[in-house]
Amino acid sequence: MKNSKNIKGKTIVITGASSGAGKAIAFEMAHYQTNLVLASRNKVALEEVVKECVVLGSLAIAAVVDVTDPKDLINLAATAKEFGGKVDVWINNAGVLAAGEFDRTPTEIHEQVIKTNLLGYIYGAHAVLPYFKEQGAGILINNISVGGFFPVPYGSSYSASKFGLKGFSAALKTELKSYSDIYVCDLYPAFLDTPGIQHAANYTGKALKPAPPVYDPNRLALAVAQVVEKPRAGTHVGSASTLLWLSYKILPATTRAITKAFIDFYLKNADPAQSTSGNLFNTVNYATAIHGGWGLSGKPKAHRKYIAAGLALGLAGVLLGVLKRNTSV
Repeated sequence: MKNSKNIKGKTIVITGASSGAGKAIAFEMAHYQTNLVLASRNKVALEEVVKECVVLGSLAIAAVVDVTDPKDLINLAATAKEFGGKVDVWINNAGVLAAGEFDRTPTEIHEQVIKTNLLGYIYGAHAVLPYFKEQGAGILINNISVGGFFPVPYGSSYSASKFGLKGFSAALKTELKSYSDIYVCDLYPAFLDTPGIQHAANYTGKALKPAPPVYDPNRLALAVAQVVEKPRAGTHVGSASTLLWLSYKILPATTRAITKAFIDFYLKNADPAQSTSGNLFNTVNYATAIHGGWGLSGKPKAHRKYIAAGLALGLAGVLLGVLKRNTSV
């Protein structure tokens, strides 16, 4: 059992809690004897997570919720208040992914990505904020990902949803400035070893894999615990997140070009795959673990350091070249 006076006994809502990052966050929060309200569309997988969280030391209940339905989230907030007597932390985490050329991906796929990734977070915040204001305190955590500042070709609606989240959260922070004990906290994890990409809608014609380095989702879960204990506006999770942010901030056009070339090379050589809408419209009964099995072989931490160092050196080389050209003019 972990000890933290700032976490123990809190009532915490987690959306997308049946697998991947949400499941990892649920297990981490369970160690602090919290009151967990775990939400997802997948009832069977969710109930298994609840059982494990109880074993770990928390009180926990499952709530079958579709985040694209605002009424579901209003009911979720009310359920959390009834269960815990208050709502201390709301973690917007449920998300989906769609990959494919923009005009070859059905418009209903783009629409569903926006509904889930952007409107789902907005609906969640809208449902819980009245409770936070009534209490005079609360923590809203938005799991945004590097997609909030790093555009992904062949993932246009995903990028739109994540960039939109970043703007929404910034506006909400400003609006709530007078509420000193209500916090809006953004997390920007790098690519995670979760089943998310196995659940993705895929219209590329090729099998999808996450780009290295991939991080253990438990690392994100630890970051969530740190934010609950001591709220802060924004947190990069993983050195790759910081490097990607720096790269795009300094050299956006070059970064986009390199990313496009990398993905094109991958798609050219990847195995063929049939088109699928994945879990966008219906929950799936496969790949409900925390990890997706994408971890690097050997010692993952060491490998990640080497890859991160390579990215840093590559970025430094590009910047050095730019500086040299500028000074020679």
